[in-house]
Amino acid sequence: MLLIQKYGGTSVGSPQRIKELAKLTVNNTPKIVVLSAMSGTTNALVEICNNLYQKNTKTASTLINDLKNKYAHVVKELFTKEKSIEKAMQLITHHFNYILNFTLDMFTVNEEKAILAQGELISTALFHYYLEEQKVNSVLLPALNFMRIDNNEEPDLNYIEQHLKSELNKHQNQILFITQGYICRNAFGEIDNLKRGGSDYTASLIGAAIYSNEIQIWTDIDGMHNNDPRVVSKTHPIHHLSFDEAAELAYFGAKILHPTCILPAQKRNIPVRLKNTMQPDAEGTLINNANEGSGIKAVAAKDGIVSINIKSDRMLLAYGFLRSVFEIFERFKTPIDMITTSEVAVSLTIDSDKNIHLIADELSQIASVEIESNQTIICIVGQVPKESIGFGFKVLESLQNIPIKMVSYGASPYNVSVLIDSKFKTTALKALNKGLFNY
Repeated sequence: MLLIQKYGGTSVGSPQRIKELAKLTVNNTPKIVVLSAMSGTTNALVEICNNLYQKNTKTASTLINDLKNKYAHVVKELFTKEKSIEKAMQLITHHFNYILNFTLDMFTVNEEKAILAQGELISTALFHYYLEEQKVNSVLLPALNFMRIDNNEEPDLNYIEQHLKSELNKHQNQILFITQGYICRNAFGEIDNLKRGGSDYTASLIGAAIYSNEIQIWTDIDGMHNNDPRVVSKTHPIHHLSFDEAAELAYFGAKILHPTCILPAQKRNIPVRLKNTMQPDAEGTLINNANEGSGIKAVAAKDGIVSINIKSDRMLLAYGFLRSVFEIFERFKTPIDMITTSEVAVSLTIDSDKNIHLIADELSQIASVEIESNQTIICIVGQVPKESIGFGFKVLESLQNIPIKMVSYGASPYNVSVLIDSKFKTTALKALNKGLFNY
């Protein structure tokens, strides 16, 4: 059975990191290694695409050559043998000539997705070539041969399962496979990407497709922490989370893992382990179906929230009113995070202002509407069953000096959520760290 290991952009971000990656992956454990693009590459490719959209072909060409030169330096530092350097430079030239071709013609969203795929294609090939120079056998599995999304832009797991097994069957005596994260083909066979969750999502889907014994997500932090270490000085890694707890934390702001990555593994009961490339011996965080006792485990914050207060001129709960409200959000494909109701008003939150003015215009036809931006949802996650005593009090007592706009408690046994103005986020996270974890 194959272990799945995913490594992000920092793990392949320099020649030295690529050499360290080899030490982590080359052993007797059969595995599929999923790689992101080298750190900074995707952002550079996005900038190139933006200039191509604006027909700034001269600037785009300069950016393309700059990125190519960066990779040329990587090649010269990573490889030691002339034959390997020559082979790697041919690879780099091929990919960047491909990108340069887009400066000569029309540029559309399909071409953009093809350009964005180049980062993963380059990083995996370079790692494969490096192992080859080190006389380590590995197989480069093209993700575009088996990763596919359907007409709804959702992963086609049956297709992935069938075609991935077909690819693996071509190399039955091999134990180390390398493939690209993030990229895929769409239902029309065009190059596309998984968007949400990127390479983490790829690893989870591959693990689910082959019923792996474990999916490992390697980052530069030792597991999921009980609070945001970028904001709060004293935090600790959480040794264990249930799938539901991890999904709540990921959805409400824990950057180490995207919530979509949980579902494929959870459906097929495959453990997910979060590990640190900088401290490979650290225990990290294990995520599986087990529930280990009650209590609050972690806090996460989700920024960029917009709150919408909708007040009806008549009884709010009159037949059909809430349905009319939800249908407006459905038409604009805008999910709702939190919701509270009173006799004549409903307040809810969304995490994107993309269609906010169109949504507000339609809502104003059935009620009066107030909109507040720059809001933050603080999510407190753990085993918090409704019949338990004291959890809600602990949370609100910790936040007694913070103005609270909304509270969601009881809808899920795994979280308590509060809405606050974003300017109070840091104060709130520190207060919860002290009140809930005694730090």
